Amino acid sequence: MKPQVISFPHLGDYYIPIRFLLKKLTKHQVIESPPITKKTIELGTKFSPEFVCIPFKYNLGNFIEALENGATIILQAGGGCRYGYYAEVQEKILKDLGYDFQFLSLINEDHFTVKEIYRTFKKLNPKVSFFKFAYYSLLTIFMIRLMDWQDELIRSRIGFEVETGSFEKLKSEMLQEFESCKGYISLFKTYKKYKKKFLNLKIEKPKDCMRVGIIGELYTSMEPYSSYFIEKELAKMKIEVKRFTNVSYLLYEKKRETKKMLKKIPEYCTYKIGADGMDNVYRTKHLIDEGYDGVIHIKPFGCTPEIGAIPIIRKVCNDYKMPVLFFSFDSETSDTGIKTRLEAFYDMLQERKNHL
Repeated sequence: MKPQVISFPHLGDYYIPIRFLLKKLTKHQVIESPPITKKTIELGTKFSPEFVCIPFKYNLGNFIEALENGATIILQAGGGCRYGYYAEVQEKILKDLGYDFQFLSLINEDHFTVKEIYRTFKKLNPKVSFFKFAYYSLLTIFMIRLMDWQDELIRSRIGFEVETGSFEKLKSEMLQEFESCKGYISLFKTYKKYKKKFLNLKIEKPKDCMRVGIIGELYTSMEPYSSYFIEKELAKMKIEVKRFTNVSYLLYEKKRETKKMLKKIPEYCTYKIGADGMDNVYRTKHLIDEGYDGVIHIKPFGCTPEIGAIPIIRKVCNDYKMPVLFFSFDSETSDTGIKTRLEAFYDMLQERKNHL
């Protein structure tokens, strides 16, 4: 098979394990899409249907930039809500624009099997054995789990760092070492080494620090650019951030936890809303029970499941007098407007905290 160039869309730092997996299982050159910039969303918006959700536009912009950089194979995850229909529409748009490439989707019709994913990788590398595929797939999933655990630790401490940028610098070093690990033992040892380093970074964190939970649509939660780096802005205000959605949750926990969540919020939900809508209603109640100071709900403009969840989340917050802030992002969103609203929300939370 002639060597090709494989690319895929951005989603936070998850390009690291995805690139790792593709390099291990294929003989092709692997290039992730360029880091998301204003140009990415402008390209995606220009060639997307007007009312499609923002993640579609970000992904399309990613693909155009990757194809311009020489990609010949585009890999898409697929699945989810309307996300399950992205692949066919995006492929049609890109082909109409004149790009010559192969489009592969890992998940079709909102479900997948190991055999189907293995067949996809066989298309990329006919010589790859099932044993090698299974070994590196599980190693990649393990890497993602360790990344998500470390991110939880970072979010609880980064807002209180003494040396600005110390957490980001150390995380960058860790991710580079993760990608060079050769097996499960070396990967876990690297995780333990950096966990200790993160805990040793100097912080000044008060016992009664402000705590805010971020809930909402999965892409907006996991891709920092699409939420205008809202977690960084909160960290600058010395707020401890709790965010639930990550790839580990989607892989391991979501399906298993759904019934448990419904049982704990029967007064608000008796059935699933779709995508992560019901999950976010439960998370709101959970944050209230855990004594958090506020809730921020984020979503892309036009996200139907989250639109359905918002009135319920608002009711939960009204019932328990929990401050909540809603953000709906689109290609015209102003980062200045976001910062202004966050500052006003912080002032309100501080005033409320002072009077409790």
